[in-house]
Amino acid sequence: MEMVVPTISKSAGLTVLVEQIRACRICRDAPQGPRLPHEPRPVLRVSSSARLLVAGQAPGVRVHMTGIPFNDPSGDRLRDWMGLSREVFYDEARVAIVGMGFCFPGHDAAKGDLPPRRECRAHWHDALFEMLPQVETILAIGRYAQAYHFERLNIAYDKRARLDALVAGWREQKGRRPRVIALPHPSWRNNAWLNRNPWFMAEVVPMLRAEVARAID
Repeated sequence: MEMVVPTISKSAGLTVLVEQIRACRICRDAPQGPRLPHEPRPVLRVSSSARLLVAGQAPGVRVHMTGIPFNDPSGDRLRDWMGLSREVFYDEARVAIVGMGFCFPGHDAAKGDLPPRRECRAHWHDALFEMLPQVETILAIGRYAQAYHFERLNIAYDKRARLDALVAGWREQKGRRPRVIALPHPSWRNNAWLNRNPWFMAEVVPMLRAEVARAID
């Protein structure tokens, strides 16, 4: 059965659009590729006032169970990098959280998380970010989020660049608005990268905390 995707006009309110996203079942009923193997549970947090956006990949299984983004050890590390308490991090009026995939995509054969579903970007992201013009600072976590937001804002982006080069490129956007700051994923799987690149904690994290404080002030 082919699912009819709602037409979104610019006059539609953000609240209506978010309700449509949370009711989305495209990856189950009209998927682009394999059908989502479980009941969809779209997760996002947005408002018309938040100037800071945390742009991740897709919810993990724990987030799928709770409906709370970054509600895991990776989130604890990310909040530490940002210098934010859980209370402030989850204040939708100040911090928006939008992954490239709204639903947990399932696991691959090695029990790792699959990539974000393509349906989310194809059907929702452009319309959503048209309704969030106040966002000034984007923390892009992972390649999918980095590619989308750099390209969306016409910022030079080399898909072949190494992660350390992308993260170190924050200086090139100093003073730019909107600004995209590329970050490694805060998962324990990136501990080796963090150990190889001590400049991240020494240089990037202080800049990140200052930028976050400015954006939520």
